[in-house]
Amino acid sequence: MSIGYEFNDKNLIKTALTHTSYAHDMGMEVNNQRLEFLGDSVLSFIVADYLYEKFSVYDEGHLTELRAAVVCEKSLAAAARKLELGKELRLGGSERACGGGEKASILADTYEAVLGAIFLDGGIECARKWVFETLGDTIEGAENIDIHNYKSELQIYFQKRDRNRETVSYHLKKRIGPDHAPSFVSQAVYCGKVIGEGKGGNLKKAEQAAAKDALSRMGKVKAKNQ
Repeated sequence: MSIGYEFNDKNLIKTALTHTSYAHDMGMEVNNQRLEFLGDSVLSFIVADYLYEKFSVYDEGHLTELRAAVVCEKSLAAAARKLELGKELRLGGSERACGGGEKASILADTYEAVLGAIFLDGGIECARKWVFETLGDTIEGAENIDIHNYKSELQIYFQKRDRNRETVSYHLKKRIGPDHAPSFVSQAVYCGKVIGEGKGGNLKKAEQAAAKDALSRMGKVKAKNQ
């Protein structure tokens, strides 16, 4: 496997490619979740640093939305596929059988785990170099990313209509799926009434999906598959 980085400590990349399902099957305590946690923070810093320097006129809110759009599950999974990380990922039997090596959520997490391993092995500059080699086109094209905050749009709609009388709240309806790849179903609630429902790989995505569903029911956006 060639990911564009040569590890000094081979155990780091081995751990980065060890999914929790494999560790569970093998009775191992070590898996890639800690490296994923670290890689997520490293990636966030690298992208934030780039956006801060490039877009000097953008405020904190706009920069945050751009960063979220750049490091979304879709873009990380696409980068992982180009690197063929799914083929090298050690998965448990049931996860492998159901195509876990091609799941966007697992691939995105693996990308972050590998980045975390690179950071530990070579430091921030090696990590930065690898990120721009594997995700550079997406990062450098950040200005052209279509950012749409459905939660914000929904709240503004009601603020204008009802003069800020009530706020939209979000309730977790249920959590489904295995612990290593959960999905969440959230409901958008206004004045005690459920106005939208959506599903996502984390709470933020589920709430955005619920807000979009509410807007589509009101004819404010076209309904599309998430």
